[in-house]
Amino acid sequence: MEQTNPVNKLLDLLCFTPAGLIALVVLFVLPLIPPFNDEYLIRWLISAALIAALAVAFDFTAGFINIVNFGFAAIMGLGGYTSAILAERLGLTPWLGMIAGALLAAFLGFVIGVITLRSRGIFAAVLAWFFGLALMGLATKMIWLTRGPLGMRVDRLFETQSNVPYYYLCLVMMIVVYIVCKWCTRTKMGLAFKAIGQNMEAARTSGINPVFYRLINFTLSCALAGWLGGFYAHYYGILTPDVMHTSKTVEILAVAYIGGRGSLWGGAAVAFPFIFAMELVRSSLSNLPGLNLLLYGLLLILVMIYYPGGFAGFFNTAFRKTKNKAMSYFLNGAYASAK
Repeated sequence: MEQTNPVNKLLDLLCFTPAGLIALVVLFVLPLIPPFNDEYLIRWLISAALIAALAVAFDFTAGFINIVNFGFAAIMGLGGYTSAILAERLGLTPWLGMIAGALLAAFLGFVIGVITLRSRGIFAAVLAWFFGLALMGLATKMIWLTRGPLGMRVDRLFETQSNVPYYYLCLVMMIVVYIVCKWCTRTKMGLAFKAIGQNMEAARTSGINPVFYRLINFTLSCALAGWLGGFYAHYYGILTPDVMHTSKTVEILAVAYIGGRGSLWGGAAVAFPFIFAMELVRSSLSNLPGLNLLLYGLLLILVMIYYPGGFAGFFNTAFRKTKNKAMSYFLNGAYASAK
């Protein structure tokens, strides 16, 4: 019986390729290499890792069941506010508060899903957006609870001025989000997600209940967003309703789509270079606020027109062509030697 390489078996279990593992190793050692060991660059790395994780959770819904959750940032903010309020008002440890934020976000995601996911296409997206706007409005007006635009002070997770522990924690959270989403897509449930995203009527005639599977997908995505929102709150140390703004969702959407819709890993891969590029633009051209979002929009349009598969599609195509050329070269060499 052919024995499976234990390394390949472990990589398959963790849903990583050798290239993905190498990329992770680079990300883990990056803060130890100058100039990335500077605190301001580590902060950029944390922002990139957080956006990468959020892009994976967003793509889990947009890329598989074809629903764009425009209230995604508001759900993330709900998780952050929940964890912050429990920590500040009830003295609950932030680690449990982050879990509580994930559970409340999952519950609200389920409620929103029950109301919106019976609709189709743009209607579900717009309804989710309205719920997000309502959440942002509540966070702004309930000053007695959230302090509204004044900002809510939040205890940080670690008693240190260094950003390194936050980076490694966020990186681990990103990996967990990716593995959870990838595992789900490998099951029969994942096949149902793909069938619904490609053709909902055909999936229904095959015996799949679209509303049931869409609810599961939407609820899990919201739970992950709420969990990451808890990290956001306890890392930055202050929360304002702006965290729920639609522009935050657009930023996550752009990263997910440029990375490659339905790939999961594509958004995580492009998040790091793109966040660094946008931070450079933001810091260099501070007199032009919002320019980074304009650039995101332009890049998104270019990708959708010229390469709808995004970075993941480009990488897979290039890898396949390189592999075929290498195989052809090897076979031609072997044939010439045999002659």
